[in-house]
Amino acid sequence: MAAVTGRLFDLGVNLADTSFAVLGKGCEFSCVAELPADISSRFLQSELQSLECLAHADCLVTDFRFPVDQDSSSDVTHIIEVGGGDQPGLIARLAEAFIDYDANVVRMHSTRRLGEDGKMTYHTTFAISVAPERAEACIAAINNTAGQLQLTCRDQKV
Repeated sequence: MAAVTGRLFDLGVNLADTSFAVLGKGCEFSCVAELPADISSRFLQSELQSLECLAHADCLVTDFRFPVDQDSSSDVTHIIEVGGGDQPGLIARLAEAFIDYDANVVRMHSTRRLGEDGKMTYHTTFAISVAPERAEACIAAINNTAGQLQLTCRDQKV
């Protein structure tokens, strides 16, 4: 990541929203950035692909076609951590509960871990935005859904 962000800095690229995650044996770096007027997306992609650390990576630079400024639906109001036995549909079931309360998932991170018993466990952290008047019911629904899936659930108001 240091080589990529260093090269962006050297080229005068101004980073806005960014995200970095290790995914399996690889990683992903995504960002919204302001390019200097004399730098095209194509040129920037070529510059990044020339970095030694990206020799075997997929690198894609595209124009961002959405408004850069976020609205209140991206303000994180709660962090919810769910964990336990890995099972198909886990994320889908939890996501359905967010929809029912007009909660917006601002960020989500999931990882599989080897538990002390030698079995795989799945841990997901959701950073959500939910209206204050709907928060209590939304958190209760997520806790209920997690319980039905035999998962643990912790929440924290931000």
